Amino acid sequence: MFRQVADDMLCHLNKLYSPAQAESLNLRLQKLADDFARENPELSSEPRGLTADQSEILLIAYGDQVQPALGTPLYGLLCFMRERLPGVTGLHLLPHFPYSSDDGFSVIDYRLVDPQLGNWNDVKALAEEYSLMFDAVINHISSQSFWVRDFLAGKDRGYLLQSDPKEDHSQVIRPRTHPLLTPVETAEGTRHLWTTFSDDQIDLDYSNPDLVYEIADILLLYAKYGARYLRLDAVGFLWKELGTTCMHLPQTHELVKLMRTLFDRAAPGVCLVPEINGTYEENAPYFGDGHDEAQMVYNFPLPPLVVHAFHSGNADILNDWLENLKLPPQGTTFFNFLSSHDGIGVRPVDNLLSREQVKAMTDKVCAHGGRISNRLVEGKEVPYEMNITFHDALTSPHEPTEAGIARMRSSHALLLSLAGIPGIYFNSIVGCPNWHEGYTNTGRNRTLNRRKFERDELDGLLDNDPQMKGVCQAILELIEVRSKEEAFHPQAPQSIERLHPSVVAVRRGAVLAISNVSHEEVTLPVEGTDLLSGRSFCGQTVLEPYGVAWLK
Repeated sequence: MFRQVADDMLCHLNKLYSPAQAESLNLRLQKLADDFARENPELSSEPRGLTADQSEILLIAYGDQVQPALGTPLYGLLCFMRERLPGVTGLHLLPHFPYSSDDGFSVIDYRLVDPQLGNWNDVKALAEEYSLMFDAVINHISSQSFWVRDFLAGKDRGYLLQSDPKEDHSQVIRPRTHPLLTPVETAEGTRHLWTTFSDDQIDLDYSNPDLVYEIADILLLYAKYGARYLRLDAVGFLWKELGTTCMHLPQTHELVKLMRTLFDRAAPGVCLVPEINGTYEENAPYFGDGHDEAQMVYNFPLPPLVVHAFHSGNADILNDWLENLKLPPQGTTFFNFLSSHDGIGVRPVDNLLSREQVKAMTDKVCAHGGRISNRLVEGKEVPYEMNITFHDALTSPHEPTEAGIARMRSSHALLLSLAGIPGIYFNSIVGCPNWHEGYTNTGRNRTLNRRKFERDELDGLLDNDPQMKGVCQAILELIEVRSKEEAFHPQAPQSIERLHPSVVAVRRGAVLAISNVSHEEVTLPVEGTDLLSGRSFCGQTVLEPYGVAWLK
């Protein structure tokens, strides 16, 4: 197998670099992988690829999401998950490295744990109890990193992407409204650095083989400290070439395939998870042929389509999309989620919702206390993401608590019933409302959905606050049932049954999972025993407003 992996690695490299560069880097990467395998035999001998079953549920959380009275924040997060979130088996640990902005996504040093969070031993302790997903923020690096500091001092490694502002950048797809290039003063004069996301996040230059080796070494370090999944942040932007959109270029796919080949040789149980905030058509190609690229990709259209369904009380568009959703090859699966630290993307439904439908959705989100972040399209600002907690996206602060709990239960029952591995954002699982105080302090839209807690404060809220207590209990009960039912295996078959315009009915083997997205009672011509309530329905099933049934 090693001979085949070595040949595959060289094949990918030959599509990126000159023959001499490819051959040199191939030998270096082979040695890097072999040295890692020899030093970490427990990782190199693991089964290849995706091995998760229906019990795999990932919490999406920051390292300092829960501040303990004693100990490091990472240890506090471990204790909280262990004590308050039974049934959660995994953790997408948002960037836990030293950073300068964007709540961790502007990394100063890839190889260090932020000392304000803890250390690598804390991370290893988490990995002993949970399947960990690490963020590999490898499209860009902080302007305060030593790579950038050396560049400014005239010691250029060739790791940072430069571009001439006189060149034509008009075709480059932009996720933000700030200028693409940022001028900096160096020991050799003014240079212009490529900055896709902010002037503090400097894009890396993957046309340099030395950078690829450095990144490979960093990713293997993450595997050593317990990463079972590697989330490749903003991976669609990795390779830039003027005269193109600089998104999802063939070279980018070759880089992901190269990473897959490296891990197949060094740590075959580690799975790659590209993060592309875009349509299904943009995400699906990262599965490759099912064996040569990513094992899991994000289902980005799902969150806004679910919000639209609950706002309108009609699931037709969501059902149309689910019906036409092609399940990935065996050995791969979707990463399903409803909300994340970035809020709810709008771009993924560009080809699914009309402008009028998007406007109605974003207007309601604003009415519920949220905000909208924009991007530039042909010189005009258009919605990019909705910044709001998922609870408040579905429910106005003026509505009864019971309505919010019912909608969160129904939406998360849908999430947990779909083929794939579910991820639940921390502020969703604890039923958190918008954090207006945090937004007032930072002025950043995303802060609305990035509240963090003192442990004592959070325990009090989960024990006594009707909304947060009710939402958390409802989601944990769903998780408990899902984890025991083989029909919900990530790669088990899935089909959609059209029973009513207000209902999503997902067939998973012997189980029909039904969620009502409307405030009206519905009667459905199906029967069975509800795994959630234990009730048996004969001839027909009646669901209350926002009701749920998992019929077997």
